[in-house]
Amino acid sequence: MLSPAVITLTIAAFIIAMVLIIWRPNGLNEAIPASIGAAIVVLSGSVSLTDLGSTISSAAITIIATIVMAVILESFGFFNWAAEGLAARARGSGIRLFWYVNLLCFLMTLFFNNDGSILITTPILLILLKQLGLKNHEKIPYLLSGALIATASSAPIGVSNIVNLIALEIVDMDLYMHTMMMFVPATLGLLLLVFLLFLCFKRQLPRRLHVKKHLAEGKHPLSSPLNSPADVHKRNTLMRNVLLFVFTVRIALFVASYLGIPIEIVAILGSTILLSWRWAVLKIPPTDLLKKTPWHILVFAFAMYVLIYGLHNIGLTELLIQFFEPIVATDLLNASLLMGGLLSLLSILFNNHPALMVGTITLTNMNLDPLTLKIAYLASVIGSDIGALLLPMGTLASLIWIHILKQHHVKIKWKDYIKVTILTIPPTLLFTLVVLAFWVQWLY
Repeated sequence: MLSPAVITLTIAAFIIAMVLIIWRPNGLNEAIPASIGAAIVVLSGSVSLTDLGSTISSAAITIIATIVMAVILESFGFFNWAAEGLAARARGSGIRLFWYVNLLCFLMTLFFNNDGSILITTPILLILLKQLGLKNHEKIPYLLSGALIATASSAPIGVSNIVNLIALEIVDMDLYMHTMMMFVPATLGLLLLVFLLFLCFKRQLPRRLHVKKHLAEGKHPLSSPLNSPADVHKRNTLMRNVLLFVFTVRIALFVASYLGIPIEIVAILGSTILLSWRWAVLKIPPTDLLKKTPWHILVFAFAMYVLIYGLHNIGLTELLIQFFEPIVATDLLNASLLMGGLLSLLSILFNNHPALMVGTITLTNMNLDPLTLKIAYLASVIGSDIGALLLPMGTLASLIWIHILKQHHVKIKWKDYIKVTILTIPPTLLFTLVVLAFWVQWLY
């Protein structure tokens, strides 16, 4: 039994860390308060060194490896190439551009992960919208909808979010089963979300875009000039080959999961090959990735795991179990709605990383049958990936997105954000959770 002082210190460390992570005074990196809080929890004795197993290691390695791939794309000129492609396919229509922007954000999250997608798609959109000459309020529909879709798109497959990967190991569910049970309901939820976003922004979307000549011809001012059709063809071929390779690595992750091969091995191998390819083609050695890769994500994830494990050891999960277990155990629809709603609330208040860890640890300590446990876990993922988007502080990806916008002097006020999410996130969350329950019942 832990002493009252240890319990108080653990709770205080968690609250202070979360306040600083959300507030981020003077641009404070979220890994710093998380690490300090984790150190306090360990020193207080609420978490022992033996508690810190390898649960987070493979998940963190997989995510870092995929983010390395995202960073490499910048070296190949992918950001400018993608901006040019979006402009060309929009063909001067602001409405058509809206749909292409959201399709790009969805695909980037599936190819990489939600944090990596934000790091890729936000610079692409900023380049494009600046070159189109749009004013700040005209940029909001594209930037905000793209960020919401990029973040919510981590729900369909577990490998698109570091917290999903950690939770997968805790509930002993492989990547193949997660996708089989989750992909259909989560994708239908995303389709509803993008439709609702379109209804919200329909009047704000410019009907006609003034596409500059260099964008239409593939001559972006920030990229190397393309002087002939052969140059254009060579560049397009390179980009498509890179994307095809990334897609192949993504498929290999599912094959490895199905065969019982550690997916981090595949992720590391894919990143290494892509690094070598870049070195051979562009003559850029891999040393630049030491600076460009956001290693703080690994530190942040481990620190949050320590903080949450401390709350688990002082009795938080026991309280949640006593209150929620009788309701969750009744049927699959109750399990889906209750856990999805609970994780949405916890994510909005505390950020989805610690929230999903709390929810997952709670679930594994309930006396649930295997199917109810899995659907309750999947509902928790939906709550932490989609429900968390109600407020900007709900996800780490949203915080990264806001930070990038500030760096580029693009302002989106909280009230503008919430005016959109209050109309789109609750109905999307409810719809997805209901579809999840019926889809899994149909499967089994």
